[in-house]
Amino acid sequence: MQTIAFAGLGAMGWPMAIQLKEGGFQVLGMDAVEQTETAFNDMRVSLDEKSRYLGHCEALFIMVVNADQVRSVLFGTNSIESLRQGACIVQMSTIAPDDAAAISKDVAAVRPDLHFLDAPVSGGVVGAQAGELTIMAAGSRDALSKCRRAFEVLSKVVFEAGEQPGQGSAMKAVNQLLCGVHIAAAAEALALAEKSGIEASTMLTLLQGSAASSWMLNDRGPRMIAEPSDITSVIDIFCKDMGIVCESAKASKAFTPLAETARQLFVSSAERGEGKLDDSQLIRTYRLLNGTA
Repeated sequence: MQTIAFAGLGAMGWPMAIQLKEGGFQVLGMDAVEQTETAFNDMRVSLDEKSRYLGHCEALFIMVVNADQVRSVLFGTNSIESLRQGACIVQMSTIAPDDAAAISKDVAAVRPDLHFLDAPVSGGVVGAQAGELTIMAAGSRDALSKCRRAFEVLSKVVFEAGEQPGQGSAMKAVNQLLCGVHIAAAAEALALAEKSGIEASTMLTLLQGSAASSWMLNDRGPRMIAEPSDITSVIDIFCKDMGIVCESAKASKAFTPLAETARQLFVSSAERGEGKLDDSQLIRTYRLLNGTA
């Protein structure tokens, strides 16, 4: 595989597409925002030219916000009908397992020659920039083999979730359950420390070196106790992701009370107009409830 179309040049997609470029692939960047697309490609590409370029692409990688956007990429203008014979569609967005499975079937109905990989990622913007994402891939072994070198450029490890699209997204849902709960737990703990009159940085240092530590505490904790600055993942994203977790659990008839509670905390923050803040600012909800805001 040498030529890739990459749809979705946002906070995650842009550095991923850059990694592929620097890894030796020819990459056609595609985005809903024309200025972003033009900046990535260093040229203005007409619709006719884009269709022609897509006809040479051996894969279409998708990193967008939700399942509706995935469908828009696949079945809208410059759709999969333009892709070359036997190309791979690599769906890397965080979407519900049922959506991933349904989209795969819809693709097969239009282009049965295409390979579909359900391959969401974990690692955030930092992992995307470093080429150290974790990929959870589900699809045929042939498709995985075709995408192996691209995955090596983007990730530090690839977990093969199974051969059925939806299995990768199910694995990502489990991952996001813990991510969301860990952010909420870290915010709750640090908010309790503040309410108890404990100096925040001292408390955080203690927790980071104890059995109570977690990756999310180490990454989000410093941003929880500092003035808001860089944004790596917004609260709105976790509203969506935890909604996927809870709906997936419901479909599986699984009991997930911690996930439900964490989702409500993210939703309450978003409903107060804080959805575009970094997700570490979930701590503001606790401060409001504790009377320390």
